[in-house]
Amino acid sequence: MKQNKFSTFKFKTYIEEAINNLGFYEPTEIQQKMIPTILRGESAVGQSQTGTGKTHAYLLPILEMVDPELQEVQAVITAPTRELANQIYQEIIKITKYQTDQTIMSKCFIGGTDKQRTIEKLKKQPQIVVGTPGRIHDLMKEQALFLHTSRILVVDEADIMLDMGFLYEVDQIAGKMPQNLQMLVFSATIPEKLKPFLKKYMENPKYEHVQPTHISAQNIEHNLVPLRSREKIDLLFDMLISYNPYLAIVFTNTKSMADEVADNLLEKGLKVGRIHGDLSPRERTKMMKQIRNLEFQYIVATDLAARGIDIEGVSHVINYELPQDLDFYIHRAGRTARAGYSGIATTIYQPSDEDALNRLEKMGIVFSYKDLQKGEWVSIAERNKRKNRKKQVDEIEEKARNMMKKPRKVKPGYKKKINQQVEKMKKRERKLQKRK
Repeated sequence: MKQNKFSTFKFKTYIEEAINNLGFYEPTEIQQKMIPTILRGESAVGQSQTGTGKTHAYLLPILEMVDPELQEVQAVITAPTRELANQIYQEIIKITKYQTDQTIMSKCFIGGTDKQRTIEKLKKQPQIVVGTPGRIHDLMKEQALFLHTSRILVVDEADIMLDMGFLYEVDQIAGKMPQNLQMLVFSATIPEKLKPFLKKYMENPKYEHVQPTHISAQNIEHNLVPLRSREKIDLLFDMLISYNPYLAIVFTNTKSMADEVADNLLEKGLKVGRIHGDLSPRERTKMMKQIRNLEFQYIVATDLAARGIDIEGVSHVINYELPQDLDFYIHRAGRTARAGYSGIATTIYQPSDEDALNRLEKMGIVFSYKDLQKGEWVSIAERNKRKNRKKQVDEIEEKARNMMKKPRKVKPGYKKKINQQVEKMKKRERKLQKRK
């Protein structure tokens, strides 16, 4: 039997058993780089895209370091959304259930739950705290949760924390922890505005940036569909019907557009879920429960779902609008083709998207050109084929003109003769290129 490659980290027996049962065999690149650093007690910044295994890159070493005999908070893990916080907590449960003697106590604290009941249950402090910064900060202010004993703070999806305005609460939480705090920051991007926060709490942190081997998963098919003179919502409806997905997420850039698209699809008879920041905590909890129970085949969402929420079984992603920050194209597409499955990411485009599409191609995205005609998917010509052909003709003409020598004395009809000779040379050059 092959030896599990996680065994080199020499984790406790129950962690190794959990790793085997979870089907992990070989650490991902971010895990190989971060686990030894975290086990040495060093602060670190891990930059990697969604789906690279970063959650276990910090969970496994934290569980190794927590002392089950010490009944106090030893590690705090913050996440920007309650869904993500709950997912992290569930991963901890999956591992700690293999403990046979003393068990590590972990708790998840998120908004939308009864705060008073939570405070009553905190007479016994958990060893690992997971939650959203707002709720953790609230419980800290109420003097129900004591964080001064915690030696480790994890800031997961730090760039989303910044976007959602949670860095103040994270700052307040970190300020109550010991000076020799081990801070672990994970983020897909490191914006300039995040750097002052990192500098405040991290002195010479270990910085690990995992460049994706491929800009997006290899088993994602990236399609472009031209809008042409059609109504966008009608084209989207026809695409969804044609795809008949297991589960599709339609991405828009704003909450108002998400509502407009969802309402239009509902009017057309589709059962559609929606996820965006304007949903109340109760509505969002109900929506996520319905999605997990597979009550919807279609979800309309803003970029909150691209990073902050993990939805299983997404077979199709459709960009109703291209994101303004093109990094989010990668995160959107990354909602599909997870755990080794294949997926389709389709973008409805129009001429105004040309610059964004060029930049995505420079980032390494290879698009296929498709169109839906009379209910059938057909391959169509690339959007820039005509432009490339013209550029090639221009290059040949320039080369031909450069090869022509201008006579010392210019006679009448000179330009006409030159043009005739250029045409001959262009024909010869084209023949040569065809032979190549």
